[in-house]
Amino acid sequence: MLNKEAIQSFAMRAVMSVVAAIETVESGIAFNPLDSKNLDNPYPHYHRLREKDPVHRSRVGPWVISRYADALEVFADKRLSNDLRNSSLWPRMHRLQLKAGRTQEELDNPEMLHSDPPRHTRLRSLVSQAFTPNSVGALAPRIQKIVHDLLDEAERNEPMDLITGLAHPLPVIVIAEMLGIRAEDREQFRRWSDDILRGYGYPNLIDLRAAVKAEREYQAYLTEIIEQRRVEPKEDLLSRLVQVEELGDRLSMHELFSICTLLLVGGNETTANLIGNGILALLENPDQMEVLRANPRLAEPAVEELLRYDSPIVVDGRFATEAFEFKGRKIKKGQTLLLLVGAINRDPAQFEEPDKLLIERANNRHLAFGRGIHYCIGAPLTRLETAIALQILVERYPKLRLATDRVKRIQGNWGLRGLKELPVSI
Repeated sequence: MLNKEAIQSFAMRAVMSVVAAIETVESGIAFNPLDSKNLDNPYPHYHRLREKDPVHRSRVGPWVISRYADALEVFADKRLSNDLRNSSLWPRMHRLQLKAGRTQEELDNPEMLHSDPPRHTRLRSLVSQAFTPNSVGALAPRIQKIVHDLLDEAERNEPMDLITGLAHPLPVIVIAEMLGIRAEDREQFRRWSDDILRGYGYPNLIDLRAAVKAEREYQAYLTEIIEQRRVEPKEDLLSRLVQVEELGDRLSMHELFSICTLLLVGGNETTANLIGNGILALLENPDQMEVLRANPRLAEPAVEELLRYDSPIVVDGRFATEAFEFKGRKIKKGQTLLLLVGAINRDPAQFEEPDKLLIERANNRHLAFGRGIHYCIGAPLTRLETAIALQILVERYPKLRLATDRVKRIQGNWGLRGLKELPVSI
């Protein structure tokens, strides 16, 4: 018997299929992120969308941007906002958020990811003091130890699953240790991350209530640790966040919670999906795997190419704060411009042979982490974790092979691209 969530998912897919059919008749192509046939390999569809209608009006609502040059303009356009309150959908979203249990105070003070200047400028400036390149780089030896320990445990199974054995637990452990989370609480930490993620994008009420519940539990857990760090600081990120100050300005408790939540979700999901997607891409392109095996020091440029080739983040969005014209299209106030990252990062106008994986690709200015003031603040940590994982994998397992004919991809949140499992033979 289907549960309520399964019924809602089925209904949504059915509605989207009908809408996509109408859209195809109107413009010759449709953007349907829930179409199962595009789940495994959406890139042929992305190419058709970019060639036929690069600034495409989806019947679902957003304008879908698929060209690299256009994306750069969107990132730089000050008429576009990251704040959900500037979306024409905000009245409905606002009611849904309140119904799910969020407070008006929380909605009036959005997290850094969904803020604009000057609020975003202030928060990012304060957080950057605690999240410095030096503090991230110093984690390398510990990350190496975690990867080896995880692989020691994972290789006891045959085939070895690199998602449950490495990609998922690695960023959870790293972020948990950075925030001072107790080792015995890491599984709960991961469950909070999974549930909070359900509230991102345009969630239904069931998912949003699950996200709010997880946030409340996570905040209650953090409150005790934050109070401890105020009295007795330690060498961890949470202590630095508690202590940061600029011209007398400090992070409020609400701001601390929202930043820790963003680190929890963004740090875990993005890194896990990048590691999974990246290993699969290398296994499916054995010539590039051999290049990396011959020179494991190429792990860092390999990460950049893997981010471009199969980005863990599928979309980025902005909201129009006023009416204006973009590439001959009339954008109305409140409408969404959806940046289709997978299409943008394979634009042949920017990347030569865009569908080829080339880990030594030069001038790889992909947009997997965005661009401009909202460039992902956790990008250095994601890069470091993934590069270390790749280097250790190719050094430990020279005969690493895929142990399935078909991998299973995650479903549910179409804004992210990742794997459920990645069985390999060593």
